[in-house]
Amino acid sequence: MYWRVGFAWTRSCVVDLGQSQSFSSGLLGSDEQLSFYGYIIAYPLQDYGGIMSALGSDSWWRKTLYLTGGALLAAAAYLLHELLAIRKEEELDSKDAIILHQFSRPKSGVPSLSPFCLKMETYLRMVDLPYQNYFDGKLSPQGKMPWIEYNREQVFGTEFIIDYLEERLGVSLNKSLTPQEKAVSRAITKMVEEHFYWTIAYCQWVDNLEETQKMLSVSGPLSDLLKWILSHLTGGIVKREMYGHGIGRFSEDEVYALMEKDMRTLATLLGDKKYLMGSKLSTVDAAVFSHLAPAMWTLPGTRPEHLIKGELINLAMYCERIRRRFWPEWFVDLEDFCYSDTSEDSSSKLADLGLYSRTDTFQDDTHTHTSQTHSPKDPLSPSSDPTGVSLYDSDMDTECSEMDKC
Repeated sequence: MYWRVGFAWTRSCVVDLGQSQSFSSGLLGSDEQLSFYGYIIAYPLQDYGGIMSALGSDSWWRKTLYLTGGALLAAAAYLLHELLAIRKEEELDSKDAIILHQFSRPKSGVPSLSPFCLKMETYLRMVDLPYQNYFDGKLSPQGKMPWIEYNREQVFGTEFIIDYLEERLGVSLNKSLTPQEKAVSRAITKMVEEHFYWTIAYCQWVDNLEETQKMLSVSGPLSDLLKWILSHLTGGIVKREMYGHGIGRFSEDEVYALMEKDMRTLATLLGDKKYLMGSKLSTVDAAVFSHLAPAMWTLPGTRPEHLIKGELINLAMYCERIRRRFWPEWFVDLEDFCYSDTSEDSSSKLADLGLYSRTDTFQDDTHTHTSQTHSPKDPLSPSSDPTGVSLYDSDMDTECSEMDKC
């Protein structure tokens, strides 16, 4: 069996290494002789500027290749710095404080494009635990987001984080559930996180990649290029992982058919209840809400949006109920479902509250979100029925009387 290895010398040449030959490496002043097996064939190339001469003598080709390669290397280095490097800031003190590491806020105003990051932050608000967001881009050892630090302990994975908080801090949203209800709750959670998630990821990162790309929060002189690279890298990862999961081996129509079955199942389980397990919140609501949120607010004009704001309107009412209750600063205009800021200095970016506690901020805002009713002159919106009345008016809950104190 023969093999070849190429080297670039100061003077252009190609070296073909073969049987029982050796030469001095000349690296770091070493005199060590390196042995190779095969035949050595060396012949010079035309000296048109080093190894690039092997590609041809046309100057435009060399310049284009140089510029393209340099731009890609610079973009890759900048992207690697932004995504993986830990920012040199003051060290976080996680003593008696929950530090939530997650992806940066997207420009669209939605809290997160990641259902799992949104699930974790919504859960912390549901159990009324103060926390501090840290958008450092540092992934967990498993390469995942989110993860937390508490008293200098690190916990990874939303399910393990919730178990950890229940054990260490004694908080729980499932205290009132029977063993059968807890089993149903877990089954729903696994259906949403292990199956429905992939169909939403396909819609977001494959079928609607260009729209998702616009929502990414990337700054700098090469922001547009970096957004393109990041979005296409993520799309490629999603497609590869979907194929490994198995759902990615089906056609587009089949993937959306599976999505519709999951959404109809959730709508049937919810029925006319306030929350999935009844009149009180449970952990499963954080998971379901966070996975339905893209269909509600970040995938306009797509099949999941048409479903949730059409036939499965009870899921839309459910999502809006939870959003109003636990995300008072995340304001949604029901006329067009666009995000806006209620302050004078309007900005589409969700405010970073830093150390957040729902009891400190939510009670002041509970009475500010009044029901909206369309007058006969107003045009109908996706959130209205044919009479022009908001579908959320008769089923909006902003009270927290049934919330168990943790």
